[in-house]
Amino acid sequence: MAETVDFQVRRDDLRETRVVPLAAPEEVELTPGEVLVKIDRFAFTANNITYAVFGDGMNYWDFFPADEGWGRIPVWGFADVLRSEAEGIEAGERIYGYFPMSSWLKLAPVRTGEHGFSDGADHRAHLHAVYNSYQRLGRGHRPETEPAQMLLRPLFTTSFLIDDFLADADFFGASRVVLTSASSKTALALAHQLHVRGSVQVVGLTSPGNRDFCLGLGSYDQVLAYDDLESLGADLPTVSVDMAGNGTVLRRIHEHFGDALKHSALVGGTHWEARSGAGTMPGPEPALFFAPSQIARRMEDWGRTGYETRLESAWDDFVAAAMSWLEIRESAGPEAVRQVYLETLEGGTDPASGRILTLV
Repeated sequence: MAETVDFQVRRDDLRETRVVPLAAPEEVELTPGEVLVKIDRFAFTANNITYAVFGDGMNYWDFFPADEGWGRIPVWGFADVLRSEAEGIEAGERIYGYFPMSSWLKLAPVRTGEHGFSDGADHRAHLHAVYNSYQRLGRGHRPETEPAQMLLRPLFTTSFLIDDFLADADFFGASRVVLTSASSKTALALAHQLHVRGSVQVVGLTSPGNRDFCLGLGSYDQVLAYDDLESLGADLPTVSVDMAGNGTVLRRIHEHFGDALKHSALVGGTHWEARSGAGTMPGPEPALFFAPSQIARRMEDWGRTGYETRLESAWDDFVAAAMSWLEIRESAGPEAVRQVYLETLEGGTDPASGRILTLV
């Protein structure tokens, strides 16, 4: 049997990693109500770097605890139930959800239904239900759809909710939305949603090497390199959605647009090492967008069925478009996981590439 391991990073130095041996699955003890799942495949994107950057402030490290000073970055992926002591869950089932970059995980299913369950582990009780939910994949599951679901579905859901939040606020009176880190998959999904809605001009800011790629997708009305930010007219009412987390860029946006900046949303942290540098700025105070809060609001407004119907319709449209440009690349083994993690951490990934990983 292949070695079972856990991939971890230093919480105060994200470039430092280690691979920690785990007990073999057959040696893992289960108590009544628990299941043991083998983590099969998971996606890794810039969104996962955001989980690490905001690990302390937004409790992402709490999902899968590690030794003091170390962290287990959450990822979205698929797993198979190896053994079950939980009523209604059978060995051999395949599930989708939030996992550590590990060979296996123990879960304590609660609120088990036909389509899924939640992890009722005590250490996750204070964490948001969206991340504690696992989808059960039945007979209608199509394995060929797994890469797109892992890579794009969590990011798309965030983008769907940002678009909904901004539209519900009538874009705060703005007629233009500027997205930083425009080549990140979350930004690409948001640009798609905004383009489909057609209410505002969509402008992307990215590195020079990614400009042509972003522009070629057709969702952005304009794409500029960061150095060209000030070439945008400053008199048009504008909303900023910051995916980069670069304090210097955010300050430039606020100083350039001034009173024309109607809302400043903070979403990601792809430029994680440049978070400082914003300080006190003109214009509106930047506000962190937290997707689970918008989900809760829309669940109340629309009901679960109404929310899921709207999300599924938008997802089908986006994924059909995305599969025309997304190149899926799969890698296996701890060293491959480390290399992809470090490449993503340093911002060196191809925006058209989607990385699927396994530790086996």
